[in-house]
Amino acid sequence: MSENRINGLRRGARVAGVGAAAAVAMGLLSTGAANADTFVPLPDGQKLGPGVTLTRTAETAIVSPSLAANGAGRVVWVSGTTTADVTVTPEGEVGPFNGPAGDPGSNNSSTHGASQVNTGYIVGCQVSIADDAISAGLSGGLTLTDGAIGGSIGLNLGPGEVKFVQIEAKDILKPGVYSVEYQDVEIEIQGCAGYAQARAYSVVEIIGDNYSKTSLYGLPFSIG
Repeated sequence: MSENRINGLRRGARVAGVGAAAAVAMGLLSTGAANADTFVPLPDGQKLGPGVTLTRTAETAIVSPSLAANGAGRVVWVSGTTTADVTVTPEGEVGPFNGPAGDPGSNNSSTHGASQVNTGYIVGCQVSIADDAISAGLSGGLTLTDGAIGGSIGLNLGPGEVKFVQIEAKDILKPGVYSVEYQDVEIEIQGCAGYAQARAYSVVEIIGDNYSKTSLYGLPFSIG
């Protein structure tokens, strides 16, 4: 494995995203059971940007009722791979992690001096997470989630709320191929009595005089 590849998880919460769509098939892992898990295979996507090709492959989700059994919770396990093929970037230097006093900062390229690829999920309660809805939400500054412990991310999500969960990020200090891989990361949603949706996002930020942000959205899918 090259020094520019990563197979691991750094739990946290941040933002970003923009574009892919296709049909999605859904099937029950355990048919005939009222509380069966639902397996959701999701389509690959790709976005070309200045000096970068951003790709998402092998994305899947497994949706389950919450063990809390309170009617307002559900759980999804997500897997996938995001790859950034970067041909142009100035050499960066990680840090400082700028942010409000007492906070760790947003930890993206615009605040700590290095180009970066990061990926995660947008989760909404009783909100259709379409491209126009996300654009409107981003311009208004959507709420970010707090950190997670040990591979499980918990969200309290009320009607009309949308939260962004960062699964993993990797600094880009020179041109190369950077891959973020994650498997069966658990996202638990509580407090949402209505329907809920999620969709993947991936973003590459390139620092320098010709700053750019290339973003890729996955296909929205139901989480009950």
